[in-house]
Amino acid sequence: MKWQTTEQLKQLLCRLVQYPSISGTEAEVRLAQYIADQLHTLDYFRGNNELVQLHPTGDGRYFVTALVKKAEQVRDTVILLSHFDVVDVQDYGAWKDAAFSPEELTKRFYEQKPQLPADVQADMQAGEWLFGRGVMDMKCGLALHMAMIEQACHGKFDGNLLLLTVPDEEVNSVGMRTAVPVLVEIAEKYGLTYRLVINSEPMFTRYPGDKTNYIYTGSIGKVLPGFYCYGKETHVGEPFAGLNANFMVAQIANELELNTDFCEVFSGEVSPPPTNLWQTDLKEDYSVQIPHRAVTLFNLFLKQKPLDDVTSSLVEVAKRAAKRIEEHYYVQASRFAKLEQSTPKSLSVHVWTFAELRKKAVEMFGTTKVQELEASILAENMNKDEREKTIALIDQLAMLCKDFAPMIVLFYAPPYYPAVNSSADPLIGQLVAKLKTYAQETHGVSLVEQHYFGGISDLSYVGLQQSPASLRAITDNMPLWNRDYGLPLDALAKFQVPVLNVGPVGRDAHQWTERLNVRFAFETVKAWLEYTMKEVFAK
Repeated sequence: MKWQTTEQLKQLLCRLVQYPSISGTEAEVRLAQYIADQLHTLDYFRGNNELVQLHPTGDGRYFVTALVKKAEQVRDTVILLSHFDVVDVQDYGAWKDAAFSPEELTKRFYEQKPQLPADVQADMQAGEWLFGRGVMDMKCGLALHMAMIEQACHGKFDGNLLLLTVPDEEVNSVGMRTAVPVLVEIAEKYGLTYRLVINSEPMFTRYPGDKTNYIYTGSIGKVLPGFYCYGKETHVGEPFAGLNANFMVAQIANELELNTDFCEVFSGEVSPPPTNLWQTDLKEDYSVQIPHRAVTLFNLFLKQKPLDDVTSSLVEVAKRAAKRIEEHYYVQASRFAKLEQSTPKSLSVHVWTFAELRKKAVEMFGTTKVQELEASILAENMNKDEREKTIALIDQLAMLCKDFAPMIVLFYAPPYYPAVNSSADPLIGQLVAKLKTYAQETHGVSLVEQHYFGGISDLSYVGLQQSPASLRAITDNMPLWNRDYGLPLDALAKFQVPVLNVGPVGRDAHQWTERLNVRFAFETVKAWLEYTMKEVFAK
């Protein structure tokens, strides 16, 4: 067999990494074809060519499926999930030319070890590490899954394996969102019963220096709340005649950045607090008119908290920011008025959700006018990022309602990752207990169960643990919902499968020091995956 020894898997990983499959690039498309071609070299797929497929995502990219059937009457199936896209390599600096050449980059790093951070040097002293973009996030997981598929082709497991590897996990997860309806169709076509979806994202540290070995029984959720601020335009020579939107978004950032009130604690696991991902005013050119329209976006993790409660909390943030804006404006206006011997003015800032803003626009201009405007904006911005499209839609609707300014509008931008947790599933409970014992007795490794994988993953789209009605807080306030973005809710309702993440030890995801512990991955974790497959199919 070709993908079973440590050296074989290391070479497979290096070939996968050599495709610079940054999300949205041509290499991401070419890598999907390469994976399919490699799977077709296995004798089983030479005789069952149709069981390896490239599926279009609708935007020029593809995800790959490869099904190994144990026998015609066998239904029990494990899905092996991975992604093959990576983030960019600008952070590599002088080493950027070798970021996708793991062996070359690793050689350079060992030769120039004193230039590396102390924790990286310590790792290099203690084990065999491979450096490069994607080695741990998560082309190692893909390589391991291809090894499991090869074993299944040789009849090793008493059930079916279905490999699913997707693009775009690092941005909008279009690959996984497109794949879910296809997985439902594949199950119906081939008579499959999905018992487990197993991902092999690398272990993520929970705090600096964390060396714990984790197994994950769920994946953290995420929303991208935004706040659009519309102040009042004025010349810089008359600042109290207007309201600067940059000042408005700064007050929101001051309220929400690292606000631990939004951290969720579940079984001792704490979600990270919200942090800012995007903040800008919407002036297109320099002038001495103050920026009176601005926007800010935040990453916010989810576990158990209902979306209605999340939205209500975010509205309260906006209201507190609005009050601070009003108070600061009046205090400063009063001080300035004393200098000028004039009368200070006060102002009032409205706080709305996007649904409320759109309702105002419809009341003022009618449904047809608003729908025509939205269609026009999407057409004009069709080649832009989903966040930019979202902001453009809100901006134009706000300008229709500018008589109500100043205002703060809460909205959601793509992507949305639902939280998923299979900790209470009986099969998952049995697998985790047995795998912990196996890892300790066979490899001397203590595994700790974590209920939510903290790195965000496509496991979020396995099933739907919220009712469609509970999603209204998102769907009503996401301008792109069912336009350029959405979830296959009907398919998700049918795709109710427990999840588990068993992955390698890596360090520094999305950093120039990204690295993989090679022997641990291709010996220890490989054995864990083999053991897990056997236990799932055990009668």
